This record gives sequence, structure tokens and C-alpha cells, in this order.
Amino acid sequence: MLLLRRCHSLTRFGPLTTQRRQVAPAVASCAVRLWSSSSSDDQRSYQHTHSPSWRYGLAGLLAGTGVVLAYGLHQHKAEQADTVRVQTIEKTSSLPIFSQEEVTKHRSLQDGVWVTYKGGVYDITEFVAMHPGGDKILLAAGGALEPFWALYAVHKQEHVLEILSEYKVGELSAEDVKKQQAVKSSDPYSSDPERHPVLHINNLKPFNAEPPPEILSDSYITPSAFFFKRNHLPVPKVDPASYQLSVEGLPGGVLTLSLEDLKTKFSKHTVTATLQCAGNRRSEMNKVKQVKGLNWGIAAISNATWSGAKLRDVLLAAGYGPDVAKWACHVQFEGLDKDVTGTTYGASIPLKKAVSEEGDVLLAYEMNGEELPADHGFPLRVVVPGTVGARNVKWLGKIIVSTEESSSHWQQNDYKGFSPGTDWDTVDFKSAPAIQELPIQSAVTTPADGAVVDRSAEEVTVKGYAWSGGGREVVRVDVSLDGGKTWQVAQLRTSDKGQAPEPSPPPGQAWAWKLWEVTAPLPAEAQELEIVCKAVDNSYNMQPDTVPPIWNLRGVLSNAWHRVKVNIREDENEE
Repeated sequence: MLLLRRCHSLTRFGPLTTQRRQVAPAVASCAVRLWSSSSSDDQRSYQHTHSPSWRYGLAGLLAGTGVVLAYGLHQHKAEQADTVRVQTIEKTSSLPIFSQEEVTKHRSLQDGVWVTYKGGVYDITEFVAMHPGGDKILLAAGGALEPFWALYAVHKQEHVLEILSEYKVGELSAEDVKKQQAVKSSDPYSSDPERHPVLHINNLKPFNAEPPPEILSDSYITPSAFFFKRNHLPVPKVDPASYQLSVEGLPGGVLTLSLEDLKTKFSKHTVTATLQCAGNRRSEMNKVKQVKGLNWGIAAISNATWSGAKLRDVLLAAGYGPDVAKWACHVQFEGLDKDVTGTTYGASIPLKKAVSEEGDVLLAYEMNGEELPADHGFPLRVVVPGTVGARNVKWLGKIIVSTEESSSHWQQNDYKGFSPGTDWDTVDFKSAPAIQELPIQSAVTTPADGAVVDRSAEEVTVKGYAWSGGGREVVRVDVSLDGGKTWQVAQLRTSDKGQAPEPSPPPGQAWAWKLWEVTAPLPAEAQELEIVCKAVDNSYNMQPDTVPPIWNLRGVLSNAWHRVKVNIREDENEE
């Protein structure tokens, strides 16, 4: 994805050491469209400046140079064919031939920033200057893009090869192309676990997928195989026998705990909690105006039982006490999943939530009564009930009690909400707080949008889910069949049919969703139903009726009334 929002800045550095072709207006226009229409969550919320902690501030912004220039470039030919092509180009191309040694000399803005891809040599110096990700691009300077592309395959898009060609200055020698091909780039996703084929894949690498919506309303507890998958990086392989959790920042010094320590030295607690991705229902925002992020439907939300040690208990064992509360404000988490720079996924939550007896924050090693699956954080993850999924860090490796929030990209430069009038030229991520508790939410899981019901059925059954963040309990779901003109109250349930309902949670600890259902007669004259649902929590928070007023450039916090259109099929023998 080549960010050419300000084409005049192409010349900001003046003449380069190598003659370059100018970017054609049509190409620049295409690049602007790429910027606005891209939909990968790993094209992290871009900004014009980055923090001094560049390894965190830039992590995920473009997810490496492979995002920048190999964004969407794919393997067009086999390696042998590539070699033949390069040899042919050497004979016919008017561009100069460069050795890898010559390319390697161009690794800075002063000397020029060159990279290679598929036998071509590209001078991306001007692009580095334009790009808000800055230093991240320099990781591949003087070398090949392919290894970065292998790690960040999430950014595969078509139609970028043409744009990349505008930066081409030559061809790599056939001898060096052969050497590159001899060095196989290992696929960091090769050890990822198998997934159920019913999942709708929004991105393959890293893996992000959601179940068919109707599955959600079939079971109060979502089976782990169908629980939505949200990975930012490759799934790490962790040996439970040698696993260690580090707890830092407290007066007692660093506390190191094995998985066995967590299971035997701390009481086991079980919490039923719903997790929801910040981008759930992003696809509805895309219909208003294109946003940046994975095109999630309504199923980036699931409900499970989680078991493990309370974070509060672990912090107390590590030395937390009243004196710490006087200066500490945040608890940071670092995962074991890493990007190409070695930067780990990270997030933080307020200390008050972490140490509250009613906060129910778990260091979970079980999900639905079994050990955590690999996709959900094996061997240990944080579960922060009532809080956006991004703070529920998986593959937990380190906990830090601190005066500051996590400096991670995903805490500072992503997962924040903005005004509908804020765009990528004006956004200031420091001006908005990181999302913690999520707003009231509901959606129709069945019937699906575009479904057909027979008039002879005489009635329609509508099902869905409802949930609110911060432990606020859903107290009502209103359902309309006529676009919001008239309403009916749905029946709520906190268990599967035939099972005893879950007891009402204490105030402020309603961590799990409620499934709902309503059966209503088909309107006599209607040929189409516009089914609408909206939920209300015990603080009387309600969902907004339309998407445009809550639209934001990252497509997060999408919780407008959910709307589904259903056609009514008349009986064939009806006269």
C-alpha cells in the first residue's frame, strides 16, 4: 500500500543520486484510493509522527516493508521461470543491471534506500520520506522484500505491482537472483493450528475469522472451535513445561511463575465472559464510507467460560499493596507473539480494574473446561471481562505494573475512536483514549439478510445476541419488523434451552451476553420485512439508530441498530 496522499512531497528531498521516473498522476490517484480502501487491521492506524519508542510505535503500522511495497504482490511465476525472465530482461531491458552488493550500499536516506523484489531493483527513498511509518521501512533497506511479505501476508492486495514499478531503477543480476532463490524464506505461519472450515476467513495470515452468525445463537457458550479468531501475528509455539510468566514493577522485585505455579499456588476461578473485537460489525461502516480494517461481519464476538488464577491474587503475591496504588496507574501485558523486529503484541488496562475483587480479571489457562487452544492463547492469556478484546492479551509472557500505559502500537496508535469528520490527514491518536469498556451491542443472527420466508409460515422467528461492556447487564432487546415503526420486546436467555438459566450477576459484573428471541406474525400486506434490533443495558444506554453519526476512520465501536431485510414469498397456488 503506497501512501501518496501528498504527491507534492515527492520532491521534498530534491534530486536523488539515481535518476528516477516520476510517479504518473494516474498512479498517484490509484495510491490514494488504496489508502482509503484498504481493509487490513494490520495496516495500523497511521499518524504523521511516531513515538520515540519506535519498536512499539511503529509495530503494526505497516507491519514491515513488505506491507509498504510488497502489499498485494503475489507469486506470478515459479522460481525457475523467474530466473529465465531475469536472464531475458538482462538482454532486453534498457534499465541497468545491479549486483546485490551495489544494492546493499543503499541503506539510508543519505545513500538512498533500495530494495529488491522478484529480480527488480527499486529506489524507495522518496516513499520513505512520505510515509508516517518512517524507520520501519528501513528494515528491508538494501535487501529483499520477500521475507517481509512472507511475515505480513495479511497485506496482500492486487493492483500494487503497477505502482511499485514506478519506483523501479534496474534489474538484479541473474547470479544474485539465483542466490536469493536458494535462500528459502520460512513461512512464520507454517506452525499455525488447524481451524474449523465453517469459519469465515477475513484474513489468512495472520489468521482472523468469524463463525456463521446463526451458530452464535445456537449455543449460549460458544464452542472454542467456533469462537471468533483474532490474531495480530503468527501463533507462537510455547512449551508448557518451560513456560514462565514474569511479573515486574512491584517492590518485591521480579516474580517468575511457571504454568504449574499458576495452577497450584493460586486458587482457580471460573468466569463466563463475552469477548468482542473492537472491529465487530465494521462491514456496516464500510457501506457508509470505506474504513481501514478487516471487514468483520456481526460475529466477531463470542461467549466462553474461562478458568485460571485471578490477576489480583498474582499481583498481591508479587508485592502489590496500598503503597503501590499511590503511584501505579496501569498494568501492562506483553504477549509471546512477535513481529519481524522482535516486537511483541502488547496492551494495558487500568490498575483499578486489575486489582479489583469485582473486576474478575483472570490469567486463564482453560477455556470451556479444557486447556486453552493455541489460537486463544495457550498456555496462558489475560481475560479482562467487560473490556475490548484487544486488551485480553494472548500467549502472555510478561506483566508490568507501571505509571504509564503500554507503549505498544495497539495501545497508543490503534483501537481508538474518532469523530466522523476526522480523516487520516487530521487524525491525532494522542488526542483520544484507548478503548477499554465497549458500548451496548446487539445483532440479529437469524434470519440472515436477504433470506426468504414463506407466507404460509404465517410467522417469523428472529434470534440474536446482546451485550454491554463494563459489566453492565442487558435488560431489554427491542425488535421491529417494519424498520422501527413498531416494536416488540424479545425474550432474553442466559443458558441453552432446556437448561437452568444462569443466576443474575451481581451489579457491575454482567460479563456474559444474553441471547434473545422473538416470534411474530408476518404482516398481512408486507412483501418485505426490515428487521431491526436494539438493546438497552441497566444504565439505560441504548444503541444509536444509524451508522453515519458513529462512523470513524478505523471502523471501531460499530453498534448502531442492526438491520436485516427479509423477503416474503407468496404461496404459488394463491389466487
